Amino acid sequence: MLKALVEPRWLVATGIILLGLLLIPFGAPLFYIYILSVIFVTALLAMSLNLVLGYGGIYQFHHAVFYGVGAYTVALILTRTSLPWWIALLAGPFVAAATGLIIGWFCVRLTKLYFGMLQISLGSLVWIIVYRWYDVTGGDNGIHDIPMPEWLTTFQGAYYFILAVVVVCVGLMFLLIKSPFGATLQAIRDNPQRCEAIGINVRHHKLIAIVIAAFFGGVAGVLFATLERSVFPGLLFWVLSLEILVMCLLGGWFTFAGPILGAAIVVALRTVASRYTDYWTMVLGIILILLIFFLPEGVMGFIQERVAAKNKAPHPQRVEEGSGS
Repeated sequence: MLKALVEPRWLVATGIILLGLLLIPFGAPLFYIYILSVIFVTALLAMSLNLVLGYGGIYQFHHAVFYGVGAYTVALILTRTSLPWWIALLAGPFVAAATGLIIGWFCVRLTKLYFGMLQISLGSLVWIIVYRWYDVTGGDNGIHDIPMPEWLTTFQGAYYFILAVVVVCVGLMFLLIKSPFGATLQAIRDNPQRCEAIGINVRHHKLIAIVIAAFFGGVAGVLFATLERSVFPGLLFWVLSLEILVMCLLGGWFTFAGPILGAAIVVALRTVASRYTDYWTMVLGIILILLIFFLPEGVMGFIQERVAAKNKAPHPQRVEEGSGS
């Protein structure tokens, strides 16, 4: 796939997509600019989860806690201190990564379902602290009117800032997946026992992966606070973690770009279906059930399988030439 990205057709396609995204704010209504910004933030969050779920086989069931920690870090620094805004934006991902280090240190000692259950418990502990600590976090009221630079208070300014950060983060995650560490992480996903037998420290690699995923989840939280200029305890709730997991499954959790597609589908469905019914999650549930039966690899996984099968199929002209000889 790394070689494929340097092919002219992929470079042209990527350039056209980026150019289109750069030109959208010049003619699109503010509502659509806002929705696209939400999709970018949510896609980055889903990709950060898929980094450990799809490529590491780590059952991270409460990933939203890192998202919320990143967002609350920005909100608290900008509303409780006089530090510059750029320090707050940089601090969010690192505080989220530190949270991932603490939670991951306990969780990597367990496997599969037990790992997920412990992470849900520890993540819920962080959520209840934020939910009940009214003097600091504002409790269930959250924190609103977060001060931001003037150029970030418009939808257009926030859109370009979010797009730039997401593009950089996606590029970094792609390089990470294609690095020796990414290959080792996928090997641990496929056969952890064999990896341990050849001397790979499985716990060490899993902990590093969790910290990295928490960092990018924190970046997504920072972008959310930048866009919405408010935070609330629901950002750390386990229901949001389940929604992110659905995005990965829907798009294709064994593919790199699958979570982007899954996030776009869920955000678009929530935006459209919620206009007609308050039970839009039921629609999402029906789609997920159909997906499990007919597209177990997700939408992007299905597309990749079809493309791979088409490339492997013999060309008709070549078949005729071979039969004639």
